[in-house]
Amino acid sequence: MGGVTPASLAPILLVLGDEELLATRAVTEAVAKVRSVDPEVDVREYQASALTVGEIAEMLSPSLFGGRRLLILRSGQDARKDLVAALLAYAKNPDPEVQLLVLHLSGAKGKAFADGLRAAGATVVPATKLKGHRDRVAFVRDEIRRAGGKCTDDAAEALIAAVGNDLRELAAACSQLVADTDGRISAETVSRYYRGRVEVTGFTVADATMVGDVPAALEALRWALHVGVDPVPIADALADGVRTVARVASAGRGSPYQLASSLGMPSWKIERAQRQGRGWTPEGLVRAMQVAAECNAAVKGGSDDRAYALERAVFSVAAARQGSAR
Repeated sequence: MGGVTPASLAPILLVLGDEELLATRAVTEAVAKVRSVDPEVDVREYQASALTVGEIAEMLSPSLFGGRRLLILRSGQDARKDLVAALLAYAKNPDPEVQLLVLHLSGAKGKAFADGLRAAGATVVPATKLKGHRDRVAFVRDEIRRAGGKCTDDAAEALIAAVGNDLRELAAACSQLVADTDGRISAETVSRYYRGRVEVTGFTVADATMVGDVPAALEALRWALHVGVDPVPIADALADGVRTVARVASAGRGSPYQLASSLGMPSWKIERAQRQGRGWTPEGLVRAMQVAAECNAAVKGGSDDRAYALERAVFSVAAARQGSAR
């Protein structure tokens, strides 16, 4: 926290969004910053819905407390109108010894309060949930960087596949990876470190199959079945992988962003399908779609050995791709 001065502390902080990790981190960093300026700072937390105008007036009154104060107001969207009016009036001329931090979920509820704080010059700290795949990839890369490492896009995608979309788990995984390695994180690093966790979804099986990596596909398939993944979503993922590559291939050349609207799928998915589609012919994809359909039928009721049906599909799809290559 070197370089933090009283003048550099924002008098009003507005943490806007409903992602718990980002909101919690914003509060932690704000407390750490103000304590680096004044270790004896008086930090107080309140729920907006339970706070009265009289109480807030006392807390913001210079005569009541000595020294620096940090007031954290949670669930700002639930503040009553009279409290909102009092806080917005205060925000126009805040006490330099007081830092007010308001957490607000964003959205329609309490929007006037958030807008008013912003208009009064509050420093906005975004804490919205990351909805897009590319946003999560960027988050992982930033987390690795925060921990002192470097990370490729492929490594970030592999980590998301291994850990899932929960930001807390992703942040912990990033920190652990950097701590346990030299900090240069590649897809191979993630695969080694999370061996067994990466290979538990049908999409991992499908991705390896579509690029002809039979050993990786079979290892992923056997692990997924071992840890209890149902065969049906694995068969669905394989069929979806084949269909996606076929759709993207039939759309012709173009950037993922250009094709996204016409194909009705996200650009990251198109980009992945374009990579997987290299080396496939139309005939090979037709054969792969037939295999995927047969596998689906077998897994969803026509086969006594669903694991064998999936393994056979992996070999057959990979063979269709090899036929394309020849």
